[in-house]
Amino acid sequence: THFFLYYICKIKQAFMHRLALIMIAVVPILRCSTSTPANSSKNLKDNVLENNPLQGTYWYQGKAEVNSYSLTQARYGQLHQGEAVCIFVSEDFNASKLVKSDDPLAAGADRQPVLKLNMLKRFNTGIYTYSLMLSAFSAVGDKVPLYPLKVSCTVQDWCGQVFSQLNNRNDQFEINSFSYFESEGDQRKILEAGWSEDGLWNQIRIDPEKLPIGSLKLLPGFFYLRLRHWPMDFLEATASQRALNDSIMDYTVRYPSENRELVIRYKKAYPFQITGWTETYLDGENLLKTHAELRKSLMTDYWTKHNVAD
Repeated sequence: THFFLYYICKIKQAFMHRLALIMIAVVPILRCSTSTPANSSKNLKDNVLENNPLQGTYWYQGKAEVNSYSLTQARYGQLHQGEAVCIFVSEDFNASKLVKSDDPLAAGADRQPVLKLNMLKRFNTGIYTYSLMLSAFSAVGDKVPLYPLKVSCTVQDWCGQVFSQLNNRNDQFEINSFSYFESEGDQRKILEAGWSEDGLWNQIRIDPEKLPIGSLKLLPGFFYLRLRHWPMDFLEATASQRALNDSIMDYTVRYPSENRELVIRYKKAYPFQITGWTETYLDGENLLKTHAELRKSLMTDYWTKHNVAD
């Protein structure tokens, strides 16, 4: 009897030891599978699909381009000092679910490489703070739509917060918007897919030669629409492009009905880094100009730098 119990105990110990080894191997995978962004996956080359215009080493080195800007933001008829950050990074997207793919190799035909922009703005108005964040996902490849696959936006201040999301599905923009204002509340709208101002930033980085030029209908940027409390609809616009000098280009969008102008400056050479922008419109009774100037840029795997020492 003692020998039998001893034998059972040894079997149990061996089983628990093997289980512990399995957990040690699996848990880190589970922890990273949903938190590791972009193409920091174990096989970067597999992320670079055929006919992908971003397949150079710049966007596929397992890092993101992080750009810091000094910001002067128009609000309440005055100009306020703040800061802006634009983070560009390549990722694998699930084209059906319209979310970042957790397992690109298992996504099959739904796997779609994208360039993602995360834009953040932070500024004070008087004693309280505004925090804005926008995410835009644009497909890359030979035969992909030039319109963004997804755009999401949040705006927070001490009064409350609003959230808006656009999903490009079946050649339609499915837009959902949520606000603490009674007049806005919860809204859902379907629009025919088209050019979106929030997608222009990515298009500059992917291929500025394919930017729209001339007269067009354009969905204004979510930051502008949310701060102005305007409805999410396409507006008549004109777009133009010019060389400022040998190294810098200007891309200008004008909305006649809004008396608004957006000018994005970028480097003429690949990878077409955005060096700043201006946005002019009537705020209250004053025609004010928001402007941002590039302060610093770096390539970094920021998602690994979350410790106090970093």
